[in-house]
Amino acid sequence: MKEHSPSNTALRVAIRRAEHQLLDEPKVLDDPIALRIIGPEAAAGIRAGSVSRIQRLSPSFRSYMAARSRCAEDELARLVARGVRQYVVLGAGLDTFAYRNPYGSEGLRVFEVDHPATQGWKREKLRAAKIEIPAETALVAADFERQTLAEALGESSFQMDQPAFFSWLGVVAYLTDRAFEETMRFVASRPSPSGIVFDYAVPREGLNAVQKKAFDALAARVDRLGEPLQLFFEPAALVERLEGMGFEGIVDLGREELNAQYFAGRNDELRVRSNLARLISAEL
Repeated sequence: MKEHSPSNTALRVAIRRAEHQLLDEPKVLDDPIALRIIGPEAAAGIRAGSVSRIQRLSPSFRSYMAARSRCAEDELARLVARGVRQYVVLGAGLDTFAYRNPYGSEGLRVFEVDHPATQGWKREKLRAAKIEIPAETALVAADFERQTLAEALGESSFQMDQPAFFSWLGVVAYLTDRAFEETMRFVASRPSPSGIVFDYAVPREGLNAVQKKAFDALAARVDRLGEPLQLFFEPAALVERLEGMGFEGIVDLGREELNAQYFAGRNDELRVRSNLARLISAEL
């Protein structure tokens, strides 16, 4: 991303989560703060727009945004039940979990880690929406390409000797392999029962003709925004790599698995239609 500018994709993702709150019932992700944090102008645009047009153009993307956040929060709930009290949101963007944290009374601390420019922009969004940063939440500024996650969290109140759960959504595809490796090895060094959920992009050459067309359109769009895709994984090779780092219980979710888990039995068009990205969870 650009050195002194917030992430352009972060706002687009947040808008899709906000759309989900207005356009879809039942909700896969219940996020009452989503419309507030994107700002009144963007929220008004959703409310004033043609619902049929929005539903025609973006249900698959909106579905994926909702499903990946829901999956991360489901995995977090499972580990909180096992005693985890630290949640690290890597590349937090306009994620709202920290501001509706249902486990605050149980002592769950939330650490939002993001690029300094994006984090400054988020602070402005929070102030404008009159959303207070809870005492159990820490905003940790970090550039994954210039410092390690260990260095960034080491300057915060994060407890290195305690387990933690990490979510890393919408970030990995924009990183170098070195940044991915360093971050995953830090997560892998956490004490049990730690875990992570992240999504990743698959290589273009493994896609069919229709999927390649969708891939090219997405790649061109984010490239124009100054945030090009650059890191891709074959699913089987990625699982093997994570196992080599010491991760266990690895679950890799593609379109079919996400639809079965979160969209089965729906009467609307809300479902994931693309295989360009996959979601993976792993634990220690």
